[in-house]
Amino acid sequence: EAGRYALTGAKIALEQVNKAGGVLGKQVELVTEDDQTTNPGAVLAFSKLASQSDIVAFLGSIRSTQNHAMAQDILKTAKPVMIGGTDPTLTHMGNPWLFRCRPNDSYSGRVIADFGINTLGKKKWAIVHSTDAFGTAGGKALAEALAAKGATVALDQGYANQSQDFTPVVLAIKQSGADILGSYFTFENDLAIFARQLRQLGVTIPYVGSPSIVNVTAMKLAGPALYGTYGVADYAEDSSEGSKAFGKAYREVAKVAPDNQASWTYDAVVILAKAMNAAKTTEAKAVREAILAIKGHAGAEGEYNFDANGDGLHGYNIVRNEKGVIVFDKHIESKD
Repeated sequence: EAGRYALTGAKIALEQVNKAGGVLGKQVELVTEDDQTTNPGAVLAFSKLASQSDIVAFLGSIRSTQNHAMAQDILKTAKPVMIGGTDPTLTHMGNPWLFRCRPNDSYSGRVIADFGINTLGKKKWAIVHSTDAFGTAGGKALAEALAAKGATVALDQGYANQSQDFTPVVLAIKQSGADILGSYFTFENDLAIFARQLRQLGVTIPYVGSPSIVNVTAMKLAGPALYGTYGVADYAEDSSEGSKAFGKAYREVAKVAPDNQASWTYDAVVILAKAMNAAKTTEAKAVREAILAIKGHAGAEGEYNFDANGDGLHGYNIVRNEKGVIVFDKHIESKD
């Protein structure tokens, strides 16, 4: 399902790019391989695509753990790879070919902390996170941001992906005396089970989650269990002119509201085309320089200002789930 959204976002961008004259006067094509949503699947899919010499750039995964799995091959291939994974270390491990089209989790942690403390006025936190690369980095970023703001962490609880039962975690939250919950969930099905068990066991403290909490899939699976929760969302339809325009284009094609599964791939294709046209070549090094030079680009995800590490975005939107509808609350830009 997530893959279908990602593909739709990329195809909408492709159509717009081609209508506007393509790249260097040529029409652009999309070649896809299924990564099976697993690390070995992602490595295999990337190697199949990388073996085709006429492919000039790639869209990686929205899942950090899959981008880590492909990283060695990406380094060897030495062509630009746009990614949606938010583990901060991805753009800080000396791999010059990774360009991120979502804000990384050092920003989400700061924004969750900022909102929970300054807007909701809560100081005693429970943190729940997956023990994979994404969850571990996210949980750590949130704990650090809370410490910097003088809040206390009453519980820092990891769980294994595809857990099926979160009763022990929920009971630990209850016993911790926390007055607010922050989470980093990798998979939507885990999040839905957790949210339902939270409600069943009577936990009603404010809940601010990482972007997966507002994914269409998670909301469908969890239903009313997620009503009234907050999330940091890199994509929020009403947050800017660029996000509104993408929302309109996406709804026309997909007949549903878009989420970050589709917005980052849309931005990735537009940015690649923009960089190649600016560089006047598809040669990898020149394209890399052109991507890093992009400033003030109004994308679906927000305003892109690439830094030297390949991070394009540096803030987040806070949104809330009002009976299954995602409502934009505020944008918090993080100053480094």
